[in-house]
Amino acid sequence: MAYEAYESISVDVDDGVATVTLHRPEKYNALSTAVYLDLARAFAEIGLDREIDVTVITGEGTEAFCAGADIEQYAGDAEDHDPRQKDRQRILYEDVYRRLYDLHCPTIAKINGYCVGGGLILAAFCDLRIAVDDAAFGVPTTDIGQIPSGGSTYRVTQLIGEAKVKELVYTAGMVDADEARDIGFLNHVVPRSALDDRVDGIVDAIQDTGRRAVKNSKRAINYGANAPDLETAREYEADAWWEQFATEERVRLVDEFVED
Repeated sequence: MAYEAYESISVDVDDGVATVTLHRPEKYNALSTAVYLDLARAFAEIGLDREIDVTVITGEGTEAFCAGADIEQYAGDAEDHDPRQKDRQRILYEDVYRRLYDLHCPTIAKINGYCVGGGLILAAFCDLRIAVDDAAFGVPTTDIGQIPSGGSTYRVTQLIGEAKVKELVYTAGMVDADEARDIGFLNHVVPRSALDDRVDGIVDAIQDTGRRAVKNSKRAINYGANAPDLETAREYEADAWWEQFATEERVRLVDEFVED
């Protein structure tokens, strides 16, 4: 894949790992429509590249992973905005989050600072979230007279529960990294100096397993998390299980395990 000619992000691929970096540090890596268009293309290209084992998303600089939407594009009266254009933008944003969630490989949000609004939504649609201990988290949309969007009312509620989502949204409140971990949003909180090593360690552990098994596990877990009932989830899981059972990877790894 080309992985080039982006305006507001970069995509670097090395040894099966794609690193997507938001490049707007002067705006705390805020998400403009241009950024979403770059992310849509990047996730589409990664989706086509089945040699990628893990995708890591982070922000440039030390201040922010992503501070949310570029608020300037929402300024002005409603009559100043074309509702059809706003609806197309909404569909684009939702599509970006869905592409991220549905990527064939595990995704890791490497959170190096503020993770707010749309940035928190971007992290929520990743599989894993690792943050520095001085990061801050929130969905302060009510501070600008708006409500959460992008599917966040569903996805973030899945992760941290209805009561905490309501508290954060209603009060436009923020939580620190330790609380974000304790409520279930983060997998790990580490000192800033340890962030690279912790993420690299998780990537190495993923790549040291059955890589196709990891991807099929992701498919089954994502489906199960959103299935209407247990039986539907079980049926999908059984199909994925048999698909993996028929792979050369499973035969090889079982043989290696037995020989050891």
